[in-house]
Amino acid sequence: MYQACIFDLDGTLADTLDSIAYFGNSALEECRYPAIDREKYRYLVGKGSERLMRGMLQEVSPKGYTEDDVMMLRKIYENLYEQDPMHFVDQYTGMEEVLRELKEHGMKLAVLSNKPHNITSRLITMLYSPDMFDICYGQRFNVERKPSPVGALQIAKELGVEPKDCLYIGDTDIDMQTGEAAGMDTVGVLWGFRCRNELEQSHAKHIVRDPKEILPIAMGKTVAV
Repeated sequence: MYQACIFDLDGTLADTLDSIAYFGNSALEECRYPAIDREKYRYLVGKGSERLMRGMLQEVSPKGYTEDDVMMLRKIYENLYEQDPMHFVDQYTGMEEVLRELKEHGMKLAVLSNKPHNITSRLITMLYSPDMFDICYGQRFNVERKPSPVGALQIAKELGVEPKDCLYIGDTDIDMQTGEAAGMDTVGVLWGFRCRNELEQSHAKHIVRDPKEILPIAMGKTVAV
């Protein structure tokens, strides 16, 4: 049995694709760029706000962009997001029940996201009960973002748990790389933004189709593929 589960946010704990696409396209519109198709955002997200802005600009500005363009787009995007971070956001069906059962079995729970820390904290507070997670970290200026293992290892240390006793759960190659680099077993989820092939190529130890499949893995009872 594992002692702790560390969860990604976007595409794992929270269905945020429509929200990210909405705020991304709203920011592009303010900067007089065309909108990007919702499905393209699946592959633009996951590496932090700055990388998201660069990816968006590469899509809409084939002639190139400047650092000022990145800064301006990011400022507008984050200002819009902070005004209403729950816009078009929802839990994935069954996730809250799974989290509650994990806690009832004594599991320590944490969140680690590349989304800015203030927005990560607000989303978790709005989506889940205050006692659900022991630690919640988004991207912080003094901590390397995923796939660096620094954030995951810091969480394990603060929880008082060895990395080998932690399960890292996410929906992208970045998450699988993070968990592996931290010495944690990984679970790739198929209800998020990416596909099975990406998770398999990123050496996910387990792949699950439904949140309830996390429970037996965390209890050390089965392997999902």
